[in-house]
Amino acid sequence: MSDSTPTTGLVIGPDGLARPAWAEQSELLRAYYDTEWGMPVTDERGVFERLSLEAFQSGLSWATVLRKRPAFREAFAGFDPEAVAGFGELEVERLMSDAGIIRNRAKILATIGNARATLALREEGTDLAELVWGFRPAQTPAPRAIADIPTASAESVALSKELKRRGFRWVGPTTMFALMEAIGLVDTHLVGSHRRGTSGVWG
Repeated sequence: MSDSTPTTGLVIGPDGLARPAWAEQSELLRAYYDTEWGMPVTDERGVFERLSLEAFQSGLSWATVLRKRPAFREAFAGFDPEAVAGFGELEVERLMSDAGIIRNRAKILATIGNARATLALREEGTDLAELVWGFRPAQTPAPRAIADIPTASAESVALSKELKRRGFRWVGPTTMFALMEAIGLVDTHLVGSHRRGTSGVWG
């Protein structure tokens, strides 16, 4: 049985470690929180995958996306931008009939378009990971309670605008802040969590 600290939102798990309540909802979420969330992702494919999945998550729970991630990876060719950029109408219809993923045509089309925009960045002498990491802030939040965690920032607004300028879709400021949290640009682990400060990006 877990003990909770409602004033902060931290929960002490059966292993004695403190996590936010959302990370104690299932073994899947706990493993994701403990091993992935907030750790640096600096390769193009990794950032493209997470940008894509954050877009699919919009309006839904992250647990839903995480459960479907293996199917997403299979359906979207391992999120290889070159492969996804080549998807046409046949692939769109295949994806729309794939019950293993979230079948949202607008998000599917955005993912394909974002793969093409990712390739266009290469032609300009940069890549998606380099562009995104260029918006790392000078400091990170240090939330002591769930209510202290922002949902957007000046940097996520600026990143959203830059990606949209370059042809990306479904990259609003809130979605981009979630991406920044997920790949380590900011550390929004609650102060007191066993994961706070473990990314190596922030002290």
